Amino acid sequence: MARVKRGVTAHRRHKRLLKAAEGRRGTKSRLIRPAREALLHAMAYSYVGRKQRKRQMRALWIVRLNAAARQHGMTYAKFVAGLKRAGVALDRKILADIAVRDAATFASIAEVARAS
Repeated sequence: MARVKRGVTAHRRHKRLLKAAEGRRGTKSRLIRPAREALLHAMAYSYVGRKQRKRQMRALWIVRLNAAARQHGMTYAKFVAGLKRAGVALDRKILADIAVRDAATFASIAEVARAS
């Protein structure tokens, strides 16, 4: 069996790793072993962060809806309960967007929630 020299393969893998580690401070962007550790941690954090982003956005929408609902004399809980009873099938993302961009439309939605 022929002898296989792995220098080119290892060099290519190391270059790819260092390219991904660009922008980090100190040896984490220059040396292979610290760069690999930094990237493994970064990938773990980014995986968790993608899940947390969804929670944080939902919390932001709820805060915005609560503020907008209180301007119309009701709490977030009463607002959402009223919408559910009225059969309005708008999700929190859309409702928060309407509250921020179109106050008149949100006022009419709030009246529907209050009436039911």
